[in-house]
Amino acid sequence: MLLLRNLVYWLILSVSAIVMFAFVLPAMLVPQGANKIGRAWARLLLWSLKNIVGLNYRVEGRENIPAEPAIICSKHQSGWETLALQEIFPLQVYVAKKELFKIPFFGWGLKMAKTIGIDRKAGVKATSQLMEQGLARKKDGFWIAIFPEGTRIKPGERGRYKLGAAKMAKLFEMDMVPVAHNSGEFWPKNSFLKYPGTVTVRIGAPIRWQGGSETELMAECENWIESQQAEIGGQGPFGSNPA
Repeated sequence: MLLLRNLVYWLILSVSAIVMFAFVLPAMLVPQGANKIGRAWARLLLWSLKNIVGLNYRVEGRENIPAEPAIICSKHQSGWETLALQEIFPLQVYVAKKELFKIPFFGWGLKMAKTIGIDRKAGVKATSQLMEQGLARKKDGFWIAIFPEGTRIKPGERGRYKLGAAKMAKLFEMDMVPVAHNSGEFWPKNSFLKYPGTVTVRIGAPIRWQGGSETELMAECENWIESQQAEIGGQGPFGSNPA
């Protein structure tokens, strides 16, 4: 049954990606239109995960979401959070590797939704790309979502937190909102199968951009996220409590 449910989910994802892309084109004529279509698609997939696969989620700390646009700094364990953050937070753009733009329909949609594309091989130039595009998205009224570790990390493990989020916070005068979750315990990296259960999402109090240097801001963000991971880890079938 789990395989069948996942096959239905993937069918919905594939067909809806093509259909939604057709709506993205005219939506680009409206401010933030493409992003609203993207959020609608994310909600469809989250509904499918909940009602077909049996994968739901709960949010702790919604009261910590500020009224003004901020930088969402989230743990990255699977593709699940790229959907859920769109439902939990206001309209946002992601920081992602430019290679994703080459994926038919999905990648094209990301580019049309003004995703901040970074060339990881560009070195210092990648930082300037992040700053230039990020400032433009702030002016458009978007929140900015970034995965500070830069790649998906297995449950129970910790990657190297990069300074990109803190750099944007200082330059754009935007607070950072840390987010911990255990999605990888139900949606393993590179796995076709998604497993039933309830993902826990925990949102921390905003880290003020005036609260220290870039290094200090990022350290505060990392320490909070990893401390929460230790508390919520080990709940899913692929769970592992951080060391």
